[in-house]
Amino acid sequence: MTRALVIDPADPAPIWRQIEEGVRRRAASGSLPPGSVVPSVRELAKELRVNPATVAKAYQRLADAGVLVVRRGEGTYVADAPPRLPETERRRALHEGAARYATLAVSIGATRERAEEELGAVWASFERGEEKGAGR
Repeated sequence: MTRALVIDPADPAPIWRQIEEGVRRRAASGSLPPGSVVPSVRELAKELRVNPATVAKAYQRLADAGVLVVRRGEGTYVADAPPRLPETERRRALHEGAARYATLAVSIGATRERAEEELGAVWASFERGEEKGAGR
């Protein structure tokens, strides 16, 4: 799994967030299909050379969000379906994500058209089962 999970110590995002976003990206693209097992906290921490508590935090947040499912004694798996969120919660989450993306685009001088083009390209790559969510 970790081939697509790249941790960048120079990235200002905390490492747990980089792990969380990497797993979300892989689940969204289908490269981590529903029901597939994810590495244990210890395995992933060892592979990424990070503290196990960092991986545990990312996994817990993903489980709380319904992206991962923990089966005691069996392991941690990608949820069989996207989490069912009430419409108000889904709308709030989309708004927050859109605000982060728009802020980034504006802060780097991107046009609205370019930002929309990039969003469309990433969305299309997910629909094709590719993992282009992290950049090209």
